[in-house]
Amino acid sequence: MVQNSRHYQFTIEKPAVRLDRCVSENCPGLSRTQAQKLIDDGYVTVNGKIEKAKYKSDIGDRIEINIPPPSPSKLLPEAIPIKILYEDDDLLVIDKPAGLTVHPAPGHPTHTLVNAMLSHLSELADADDTSRPGIVHRLDKDTSGVMLIAKNITALANLSEQFKSRSIKKVYLTLVRGHLKPERGVIEAPIGRDSGDRKKMSVTGESRGRQARTNYRVIRYVGNNSLLEITPETGRTHQVRVHLAAIGYPVVGDGTYGTKSAYLNRQFLHAHRLGFHLPSSGDYVEFESPLPADLEKTLNEIK
Repeated sequence: MVQNSRHYQFTIEKPAVRLDRCVSENCPGLSRTQAQKLIDDGYVTVNGKIEKAKYKSDIGDRIEINIPPPSPSKLLPEAIPIKILYEDDDLLVIDKPAGLTVHPAPGHPTHTLVNAMLSHLSELADADDTSRPGIVHRLDKDTSGVMLIAKNITALANLSEQFKSRSIKKVYLTLVRGHLKPERGVIEAPIGRDSGDRKKMSVTGESRGRQARTNYRVIRYVGNNSLLEITPETGRTHQVRVHLAAIGYPVVGDGTYGTKSAYLNRQFLHAHRLGFHLPSSGDYVEFESPLPADLEKTLNEIK
């Protein structure tokens, strides 16, 4: 295969493979969706001719891909202080504060983590959704802790695959109402959109929800509450909060799935530790964020 940063050229060795699959498999960091868009926009040729994404390749076909320069981002950098735990040529590990939305969305176009990262870097890896450059995974606005940001498309694809294959280790700390027993356990129940409120998630039947599994361990009891270490095996939206509420132990301060707290103006949920393999070397690394001051204060006040 011949390649430079914007051009790829290779010859097909396996017959009867869709063109979009060939392109994504031979261009590192390029998703199937991105490959389809390049084909649809005429940036991919087969033996010098433009074909459709469903074209079935034949042995000896010569594929050429010319990737156009990225469109100028409409996102503006903002000087929002963010604690950086680690940085290399591929990624950033940051300690996200509570109250900061991860990426722009309708009704919240600015003052997000993405805007903050753009003030630190000139550009981030552009995912299929250009409003979320560099974003490999999300934390809720009011959840604090360790997060990954990808600097380039190859790192974005590598880290996304690690999340998809569940090889990334995620550990959360949370405080729930009540004394949870047994002190170790697994919550396994599908999660989908709440039929009565589309902004919420809920435990659903298998036909409407996606499989979800959450491991928990009681660290200690604090007053009438339980401080837990949570290790989710899947990454569904609001998974930890939904699962704990479903078994009758809602997260303290979670007004969506439980009740608000007199001690805290947000949910007691913190992404404490994150372990993954560096895209550059394959070495396994872990990064940790201690409980922030507002959560420590809550524990002391409850005691």
